[in-house]
Amino acid sequence: MDLQRFVAGLFAFAVVTVGAGSSVATGQPVAPGSAAPPSPTVSAPAGHDVTLRLGQEAAVQGKDLTVRYTRVVADSRCRPNMTCIWQGEATLAFLLKEPGRGESTTAELHSGPRTGPQATSFAASRIELVSVSDDGGQATVRIS
Repeated sequence: MDLQRFVAGLFAFAVVTVGAGSSVATGQPVAPGSAAPPSPTVSAPAGHDVTLRLGQEAAVQGKDLTVRYTRVVADSRCRPNMTCIWQGEATLAFLLKEPGRGESTTAELHSGPRTGPQATSFAASRIELVSVSDDGGQATVRIS
């Protein structure tokens, strides 16, 4: 194999590899052992922001409501140190429960307004996605 073909092949491989790393695989669970397991439930005062790790749940004080961050549905956001034409958005899934009544629903919230809602209502409460960490491992929500 000549040097020119080798360099061209290496360049093509690099382009594909960088492109594949530009978005989070949808619906994939976090690899085992990649982080300390989150505390299953945290207490959150109503009206304040709470940051949840993937798989973690917030029990809202004074309300019959829990909010669990279940997965990253899609993430087209520009990665750190990358130059992008469009910033992109993340879509996250949450499980909303009213334990006392046995009611539950799922919600997909978006980090920006272009592709879907940033907030939803459930159990006489509003759940709003405030921010998402660069890797999608943490989400900050405001529950009011």
